[in-house]
Amino acid sequence: MGELDGKVAIVTGAGRGIGEQVARKLADAGAHVVVSDRDGAEAEAVVGALATPGAAHVGDLTGAGVCDDLVATAVDTFGRLDIVVNNAGYAWDGPLHKVTDEQYQAMLDIHTVVPFRVLRAAAPHLREPAKAEKKAGEEVFRKVVNVTSLAGVMGNAGQVAYASGKGAIVGLTRATAKEWGGFKVNVNCVAFGVIETRLTAPVGTVGEVEAGSSGEKITLGVPEVVRQGFGMAIPLGRAASAEEAARGVYFLCSPGSDYVHGQVLNVSGGLSLGMAS
Repeated sequence: MGELDGKVAIVTGAGRGIGEQVARKLADAGAHVVVSDRDGAEAEAVVGALATPGAAHVGDLTGAGVCDDLVATAVDTFGRLDIVVNNAGYAWDGPLHKVTDEQYQAMLDIHTVVPFRVLRAAAPHLREPAKAEKKAGEEVFRKVVNVTSLAGVMGNAGQVAYASGKGAIVGLTRATAKEWGGFKVNVNCVAFGVIETRLTAPVGTVGEVEAGSSGEKITLGVPEVVRQGFGMAIPLGRAASAEEAARGVYFLCSPGSDYVHGQVLNVSGGLSLGMAS
């Protein structure tokens, strides 16, 4: 018996990296997972490897109606929705004086607007069952986990647009927590430091991603000189693996976090960007 048996989860950006590892952990605990990603082949591969029956949802979540379709896929396929993990995102970096309107908007769209739209679509499926459960004297917890970054909590030079989007999701998390607490929907946030994913791989080794409304190609990764400094900046001495990062998300999806609400959990190995949170 798994502690999430019968639960239904959505994980965005789950075709690889942290999202994939979150999906695997949720399924290993018994949940049915809808794997959302722009890359259909990657999403289908993850679903095929899950421990429980899942479903793939393929699409650009920034497109009109796509977030609504994602939630409908979960409910139509499995009949309910219990867990939402807003993980999808990428970095389009640059100093403030060089950031374009399109670049800035793209970071807000994927990191703040998309989670808002997903939660708006999910709202009736998370809130309405709670009303019936309250009448019956039952207390059933559902979960929302949004993903931010230390850049969104503390700021980071060269990431003005990214930090703005990641910072805004903290406000979305805490406001939603205040609205949905009465429905026993735990709403929390995970702030990641340096995680070994495509975003932190050596620049030029992991391909590109289409960004913004124009579909501009953004090269993923960070310069090697930056990577070499990770170990010195992180008290634990190294970046985390995607699997280690996913453990923090899983905790906030599990019954162990039933009395954790409206919080930002730093999963960073102790990394600080030089400013108090």
